[in-house]
Amino acid sequence: MIEIPEDINPELIGLAWLRGSWRGTGFREWPGLEKIEFGIQVDFVENGSDYLHYLAQSYLLDEQGAPATPLDMETGFWRAFRDASVEVEMCSPDGFAEIWVGKLQPNRVDLITDAVARTANAKVAYNSGRRIYGVVEGKLMFAFDRSTEEHPLQPYIWATLERA
Repeated sequence: MIEIPEDINPELIGLAWLRGSWRGTGFREWPGLEKIEFGIQVDFVENGSDYLHYLAQSYLLDEQGAPATPLDMETGFWRAFRDASVEVEMCSPDGFAEIWVGKLQPNRVDLITDAVARTANAKVAYNSGRRIYGVVEGKLMFAFDRSTEEHPLQPYIWATLERA
């Protein structure tokens, strides 16, 4: 059961299930890269406006499963609309800025890229993606498929997180 605060902006009711901090582990697998397990923290924060601020930070784990080395970070803004559509703007220090669009379902959102911009020094020639976020049995499940100039759309990272 998702608790919806009385003072939440009405535009955010469809995203209320994402609010808060989530922590967990996931995997990254991509052609030419070693498959790794990583730790991740994702924060969805509201400030009374009609958007959620999003911050995701991942890190390599030490032998005890504690954060050891920073891996990736991305930040952005999530907005939902009364027709159950969602728009997300994200950026990464790896040289990407993305616009995501999608549809809300109860405790789930499916997103596809509407646009991906890359800097001249972007780490990868990333050009499109698909993401799914959903809560299953109280855990946030997340998957990100991507395509690059060299590889078609395929699974890239996935994770399971619990409320922190």
